Amino acid sequence: MELIRTEDAVGHVLCHDITQIIKDVKKDTVFRKGHIVTEEDIPVLLSVGKEHLYVWEKDDSSLHEDEAAEILKGLCFGDHMRASAPKEGKINLIAETDSVLKIRRDRLVAVNSCGEAMIAVKRGDSLVRAGQVFAGMRVIPLVIKKAKMEEIREAAGPDPILSLVPLKPKRCAILATGSEIFKGRISDTFTPVVEEKLTSLKASVTDRRILDDDDRAVTAAILSSIGGGAELVCVTGGMSVDPDDRTPLAIRNTGADIVTYGAPVLPGAMFLLAYFRREERDGSVRTVPVVGLPGCVMYAGKTVFDLLLPRLLADDPVTFGEIALLGEGGLL
Repeated sequence: MELIRTEDAVGHVLCHDITQIIKDVKKDTVFRKGHIVTEEDIPVLLSVGKEHLYVWEKDDSSLHEDEAAEILKGLCFGDHMRASAPKEGKINLIAETDSVLKIRRDRLVAVNSCGEAMIAVKRGDSLVRAGQVFAGMRVIPLVIKKAKMEEIREAAGPDPILSLVPLKPKRCAILATGSEIFKGRISDTFTPVVEEKLTSLKASVTDRRILDDDDRAVTAAILSSIGGGAELVCVTGGMSVDPDDRTPLAIRNTGADIVTYGAPVLPGAMFLLAYFRREERDGSVRTVPVVGLPGCVMYAGKTVFDLLLPRLLADDPVTFGEIALLGEGGLL
């Protein structure tokens, strides 16, 4: 690049976009890279504060910011996503379907540690909606050495840094427990809340039951729901340490593998997650998540259930170690 006075730029090729910002009106590009400056352009360029311009003289050792941004895109790009056109050296990635975002965190850190380029992403393991921008990347300088981009490629490794795991339209069961609702003393206000959360993520509720505080009855209902085709079982209530709260025992007695009873999230500390594995007639094994939902899910706007539900609907296995990491950011 060569830096020259704007008045001397007629006939030269711009090497970067020129942006005009008018408060509360627009922020947009008035001249794109590659534009050949004319006499009529000079007043416009001066009006946006450009008394000097970089003009482009490309050589074989460097890349323009847009070309380098395309390389960054390639390091992140995968199925179920689309990319914006490069603009001012930046490219955004947009989800094509409701998904869980997965990040190879060590590779993301490695790329961002190289300097001269950056990738910014939504929090990993979170829900991204169709049409939502979930990542943006750009090269910091206007031009970057090819050798630097090769260093960045090596830091990223052979596999995409980002991936999207689409949600599946699962069939779900909601088993509401509690003598007070089983015996008609109060209405069941828990099931509608859970159903709304499920259907907002394109799941369907195919089994609804109200059960007494009887661990054997709850165990039998869980097994019955799974036998009837439920792909996710949500058991509400009965999750505290009170003598009459039997839900954790009932889930454990199904033979499901307990991932955790308790989570470092508020609201939601008494959350339980288990996986029940059922062998089918064809010899395959079907894995069904079973969750015990504490009362906070009924009244709090966002709880541990909202953090983990997208992953359960995407068949993205949740481990105890991952739940332990929720403590940072877990004060909702």
